[in-house]
Amino acid sequence: MVQLPVFCYAIIADNRSIAAMKITEALLAEHLVFHNLFDHIEATAPRLKTLAEVKSLAALMESMLKSHSDTEDELFIGPLEHCFEQIGQRDTFIQEHEEIDGNLRKVQLTKQLRRARALLLGAVAYSRKHFDKEERIVFPMAERVLNSKTLTALGQTWMEQRTRKSV
Repeated sequence: MVQLPVFCYAIIADNRSIAAMKITEALLAEHLVFHNLFDHIEATAPRLKTLAEVKSLAALMESMLKSHSDTEDELFIGPLEHCFEQIGQRDTFIQEHEEIDGNLRKVQLTKQLRRARALLLGAVAYSRKHFDKEERIVFPMAERVLNSKTLTALGQTWMEQRTRKSV
């Protein structure tokens, strides 16, 4: 039998139910996908020869990040808002999402390949920094502040949202 990482879904033998997953595990799993996307962008962007190629990668990253940040804002940041306010980070996290989104939108508006590439790679670097902060500060804080039942219920809501989007 193959051992799956903790963030993977454990499918029950009858394929009718999926084992519970915490929202922190779901978001961390999404982060792992993003880190692979970021690696790909960093490796390929310097070799891209057309503005359309850079804009295409930026559009893909923007679309994926929008879904992820919407989920974080809706399901995760809300229950922890009081904690963010206590540590003075509430506005910072919102601004970081907006900054990343803004750079990716600027890629679509630019007419210069070199500028588009720089904006895209800047958005990747900023995203990595933001994800690192979430992984080091936000996810552990959520594990301490929210009980396991709440984290699992939020994980279930995440799963239902993802299932609806993929159908």
